[in-house]
Amino acid sequence: MTDLETRVASPRAGALRRAAPALAGYAAVRALGLLALFLWSAARDKNAYTLLTARWDALWYVRVAELGYGYEVRLANGDVHSNLAFFPLLPWLERLVAAVSPLSYADGGFLVSLVASLAAAWGIFAVADHVYGRRAGVCAVLLWAVLPVGIVQSMAYSESLFTALAAWALYAVLTGRFVTAGVLALFAGLTRPVGLAVVAAVWVAAVASFVRDRRAPGPDAPHVPAEPAVPAEPAEPATRVRRALGMALAPLGTAGYVLWVGHDTGKGPLGYLDVQAGWRNGFDGGYAFARFVAEKFTSFPSALAGVGLIVGVASVVWLYVTGVRQRQPLPLLVYTGVVTALALCASSYFGSKPRLLLPAFPLLLPLALALARARLRRSTAILGTVAVASAVYGAFWLNGSGPP
Repeated sequence: MTDLETRVASPRAGALRRAAPALAGYAAVRALGLLALFLWSAARDKNAYTLLTARWDALWYVRVAELGYGYEVRLANGDVHSNLAFFPLLPWLERLVAAVSPLSYADGGFLVSLVASLAAAWGIFAVADHVYGRRAGVCAVLLWAVLPVGIVQSMAYSESLFTALAAWALYAVLTGRFVTAGVLALFAGLTRPVGLAVVAAVWVAAVASFVRDRRAPGPDAPHVPAEPAVPAEPAEPATRVRRALGMALAPLGTAGYVLWVGHDTGKGPLGYLDVQAGWRNGFDGGYAFARFVAEKFTSFPSALAGVGLIVGVASVVWLYVTGVRQRQPLPLLVYTGVVTALALCASSYFGSKPRLLLPAFPLLLPLALALARARLRRSTAILGTVAVASAVYGAFWLNGSGPP
């Protein structure tokens, strides 16, 4: 190994060692969740692996991988469910795994999700560690693992893949590597429509950097004695070019797929919105969701669910506001705001909203920071208790109605 190879490998090995406690904890929580699922499913004479790989969206992704686009289901009420609603990166990866191994497309989706979930955990740790330190990074990963709908992270869905790409794109933005961020944003945009949130984070960070460059003193500025906080010097031309290139790359995934759908359907640039309308899914500012919650209060048993929904939404808003007050980096706030808005303000599939919020991991940073500051015994007890509850709930939920 050359000296250069040693210098490159050492930081990577050091980064992995630094993240090792978070990754080990994450793997343990997910293993507990899978164990609970397999035991619960066996008790109900169900196949846990089928629940993970052949239900709801997982079936649609496999169908895209196997047959390509063009499949649709026409319902009795006139709705048209087209597989064009599902972005292509996960099916591409499923097809790749099936091509180079004896695994099926469904097996490939499960494998991709397992690997991507670990990559997502590492990316979440990297972001939280960069902002608040190592202990907060470990707590952030464990909180993401113990979410009530955390079992989705182990399903052949696209949430884990998208979160991995988004987390590492945000880390690249925070560390000033805009070309890397742009490429990761491109792939995130090929994974889910919410890839727009990653694009927004890249763009706002780049624009803010350009603004700082304009305000920074140039080489001809009068000399000012050194102080604890010295203004940043203008970026080098090459740095500005890389920043602009990252901005150019970031939206290509989302824009490319949406424009292709418009061309394929013959409905122009807005054709993808028609596809989503066929699923009765759109953005209405939260009106339909608010009406759905209000309808829960028409009877006593369902009123409890309505109260739970209000508490849940209020908690999400509170966590976001807390992140603002704690002065989270602007790219994180923009990314989280877009993901949260798209999840809460979609007009259909209300039961999917907790799952759609999975990529909004910066919402967990205030809680991670609080746990990091608590005594180790107390934070361990809290996370352990919640992990068991999450495993049981995930097994119950997946054997029942979820996840849509």
